[in-house]
Amino acid sequence: MRVLLDTHTFLWSQSSWSRLSGDTQATLIDPQNTVLLSSASAWAIALKYSAGTLELPAPPAEYIRPRMGLSGLSPLTIEHRHTCAVADLPLHHRDPFDRLLIAQATVDRLVIITADEVFRRYDVEVMPA
Repeated sequence: MRVLLDTHTFLWSQSSWSRLSGDTQATLIDPQNTVLLSSASAWAIALKYSAGTLELPAPPAEYIRPRMGLSGLSPLTIEHRHTCAVADLPLHHRDPFDRLLIAQATVDRLVIITADEVFRRYDVEVMPA
């Protein structure tokens, strides 16, 4: 299975493992799965960190990539096909980062792991975090 982590799911997987469901934990540690973290999530984390609304044990540049490596996560870059697909999404909500993650999951046929119920309004497969 190919899964895309929502930003909070990545953060929980690094600092609050117990907040994740048993199914999500099993999915994340199963070597048969490809677990992806979008550049959009790294961007969101960097913005929140610089605004002082997200505390991390190290700056994003020193935190995200090493944690991805330790967790076996693969990067998902933002491509034009992803950004253009945002235009095809209904306006169920306006968070640009979430909308980009949904577009990436739709275009690349990924399961998105999130606790955000608004994702279920879109035509994308969602696994509860």
